[in-house]
Amino acid sequence: MTTPLGQLEIGPAEGRRVTVARTTDETDITITLGIDGEGHRAIDTGIGFYDHLLGSMAHHGLFDLAISSDGDLQVDEHHTVEDVALVLGSAFATALGDRAGIARFGDSAVPMDESIARAVVDVGGRPYAVVDLAFRGERVGGLPLQLVEHAIEAFARTAGFTIHLGGTGRNDHHLAEAAFKALGRALRVACEPDP
Repeated sequence: MTTPLGQLEIGPAEGRRVTVARTTDETDITITLGIDGEGHRAIDTGIGFYDHLLGSMAHHGLFDLAISSDGDLQVDEHHTVEDVALVLGSAFATALGDRAGIARFGDSAVPMDESIARAVVDVGGRPYAVVDLAFRGERVGGLPLQLVEHAIEAFARTAGFTIHLGGTGRNDHHLAEAAFKALGRALRVACEPDP
């Protein structure tokens, strides 16, 4: 199926587990997501710190997550970061189905040494993101920190999630990691079955 997101292929959902693949001129991405997992992860975007953040989110959300990405990193990191976030959002939207019978709302605050981050989410189908992370530098490893906000916005858009994510700290690595851990924990609560 060709969408505004490019060539998107969604495999059959098994429970709340799904595989989504997307190919564009810039990236070729396959993501397998199991919402009812144990936090197992195998992530390779080609951007080590981004892999670390996504792995932290999966671990603390107890999502099983496999990401394979081949992107135009010779240009820069932008397309890979954004497209992985878009496909991950599509995977969550597909795995959640009609979203009936889930808690819908979740929040979590996570400290990491001198940093603290808080995530508040609504996974009910209303896409919006407010990100307020007080980074001090421009990069951590191979990840430009300005792309963190962009990734969260892209993820929220295709997942149909409202995400408020904020935090402060003196160490950008700690702040970003605390933010993704908080997001994972908030999503874990919001996606839980609630009969």
